[in-house]
Amino acid sequence: MARARLPFRRPIPRRATEGPFAASRPFGMVVVVLFGAWLGLLAVGSVRTTVGPMDTTMTLRPSLSGGTKINVSPLGALELDSHHAPVRLDVDVDRLDPVRSQALVQHPERLAGLEDEVTSDVTSGTRELALRSCVAVVTGATALGLAVYRRPRRALAAGGLALALLAASGVGAYATWNPKSVLEPKFSGLLSSAPSVVGDARSIVSDFDVYQQELARLVTNVTKLYDATSTLPVYSPDPATLRVLHVSDVHLNPAAWHIIGSLVEQYDIDVIIDSGDTMDHGTAVENSFLDPIADLGAPYVWVRGNHDSPVTQKYLSDKKRFPNVHVLDQGRAVTVGGLRVAGIGDPQFTPDRTGPEQAADVQSVAGRTLAAALREQQRSGTPVDIAVAHEPEAVKETDGEVPLALAGHVHHRQNEVLKGGTRLMIEGSTGGGGLRAVQNKKPEQVLASVLYLDRSTRRLQAWDEITLGGLGLTTAEVSRHLPERKPALTSPSPTGPTPSP
Repeated sequence: MARARLPFRRPIPRRATEGPFAASRPFGMVVVVLFGAWLGLLAVGSVRTTVGPMDTTMTLRPSLSGGTKINVSPLGALELDSHHAPVRLDVDVDRLDPVRSQALVQHPERLAGLEDEVTSDVTSGTRELALRSCVAVVTGATALGLAVYRRPRRALAAGGLALALLAASGVGAYATWNPKSVLEPKFSGLLSSAPSVVGDARSIVSDFDVYQQELARLVTNVTKLYDATSTLPVYSPDPATLRVLHVSDVHLNPAAWHIIGSLVEQYDIDVIIDSGDTMDHGTAVENSFLDPIADLGAPYVWVRGNHDSPVTQKYLSDKKRFPNVHVLDQGRAVTVGGLRVAGIGDPQFTPDRTGPEQAADVQSVAGRTLAAALREQQRSGTPVDIAVAHEPEAVKETDGEVPLALAGHVHHRQNEVLKGGTRLMIEGSTGGGGLRAVQNKKPEQVLASVLYLDRSTRRLQAWDEITLGGLGLTTAEVSRHLPERKPALTSPSPTGPTPSP
């Protein structure tokens, strides 16, 4: 009897979610959760709330670094290193309510309670934002999960994972919360009118006067806004605080005088300290470039850089032409604006950048000369608060002899406390590397710093770093920095009368 043959059956294919495709399932779920949560935050994850006299919109955004960003459109943004978590808090200032603002002007006594009011408003807004964000991420991830998987169970799992991710981010933000970040803000701004007024970089040469005025206006606008948003007490006008503007390496850029003049006015500067390289070649023809210094509105302390010649120094030493200028060399010290400052000129004159093989030894000798002068000042009862030299290698020799040492030369900022306790602050180029900066692929930034010192102890309290985009650019940034709680070295009190400059 013949055996009946069964019909052939094709093997049932494995589900795409098994075998080699199984590994992609977790990755796909992560993508759905993250993208869905992000869409939810974009759609409904924001809260409009009143903060003091301002109407604001608060939003959570995905971020790798965290922090808080306060957008004051179109002027710029204030950034705070408030926390480290994969979410950032964005606060958009929509408008300043004229009624509430006028009430503060007419009734100044209300300012005393403004801080508590703002704190309460922010706390209330943050709570509402947290609740709305939870609903937003769960809704967004669940809806996207349902659209992708078409299975309610997986869609709910995506929503649950999104909520867990947001909760973990909240815990991370809470654990790394830095309440002191408000004391060290960073403001970045954009002068939107400058490109239309000045044009592109090719027209900078022909419209350089306009460009200088726009840069000065940019600094003015940014510092005014920073003044309004800053909360550090030493920033506000205070007779107990000394304000020092540190500039360096102007390199024959006339725009620098407009910027310095604006900073002197906006920050109520007591003393300007220039750590050299004001010129480019140090020739007598360049001397007239220095004439605006007499009208800057503050005492001007200057040391010679390697691009400044003895001819330059002699011209600036003319008291009839520059009654506000104090030229320091060979460790000479002066008392200006309540500060005792000593400095030494660069021993080298190398406008063509020759002779670097001898630089280290020559600078070391100059630094030791300055250090010896500081010790002599200490013995005579007139201790120095700030030492100034152009090259960092020279001023490093004063470590342990003075609380604060200033230098330039390297065209970038550097701040460190040396082994002996002296804080070394190196300023970048306030002239943006000078007009020769157009030779580079990217223009150098324009850099300056405002130092706040206690008038009684002459101890550094804080400093603001001002950064402008280079030649032809119109961006600006102001960032606040605080020294360590216990500075390693402070100015000793004088044991005798302090001589006048």
